[in-house]
Amino acid sequence: MARPEQVLVLEPQHELKFRGPFTDVVTATLKLTNPTDRNVCFKVKTTAPRRYCVRPNSGIIDAGTSINVSVMLQPFDYDPNEKSKHKFMVLSMLAPYDMTDMESVWKEAKPEELMDSKLRCAFEMPLENDKAHEPESYHTVHSSTSSVKSEYVSPPKSSSASLDDGEVKKIMEEYKRLQADVQRLREENKQIRENDGLRKRKLTGLAANSPSSSVMASLATRDEGLSTRVLALCVLFFVIGVIIGKLAL
Repeated sequence: MARPEQVLVLEPQHELKFRGPFTDVVTATLKLTNPTDRNVCFKVKTTAPRRYCVRPNSGIIDAGTSINVSVMLQPFDYDPNEKSKHKFMVLSMLAPYDMTDMESVWKEAKPEELMDSKLRCAFEMPLENDKAHEPESYHTVHSSTSSVKSEYVSPPKSSSASLDDGEVKKIMEEYKRLQADVQRLREENKQIRENDGLRKRKLTGLAANSPSSSVMASLATRDEGLSTRVLALCVLFFVIGVIIGKLAL
């Protein structure tokens, strides 16, 4: 039995155009209009679910209203000699009056209740004298719905943006620089200790020849301990600052 005619009005009707360059996410907008006096359930499916993210990929369109669906093509190596075979299908059905769960509605839907419209995809590269418009990017994760047995499958959930190679490289360079700073502080601390030891030995030698040298040696020893503690505290605060900075990233 043939499916009923689609009640939703699609803009565009037959083709989704994606304009390059395709080194970043490219977004095409599909407008769905419900001209009826009934609420309509819809679901967007594609033959290439790993290449696209759709937001929203399903939902309900109230009577007499419209909704914009963003179809996001993921970055890829564009070949002008290769024609796109990707297709999209918009499934729809009149929402039951007693509907409580949209997922169960799709599972229990009868074939004669379903309506569909198909769109093909087209890739275009801008001319050299055209100004490339920066595509709108989304990072919101949308919910997936149950699939209907067909060559079309629901696109996967869109994932939040992760660190790119440039950011990872910057973090690694910063980490190496901090390591070098810590090593430098260790060398300076070692040199200070050696100098303090030499000074202590000189003062100890003077102690045998001068009555007041014992007092001077005591003061030098106290200064040495104070200097070492101050340096240790500086290194400790530095390491804590590095850890807090990394956590903030």
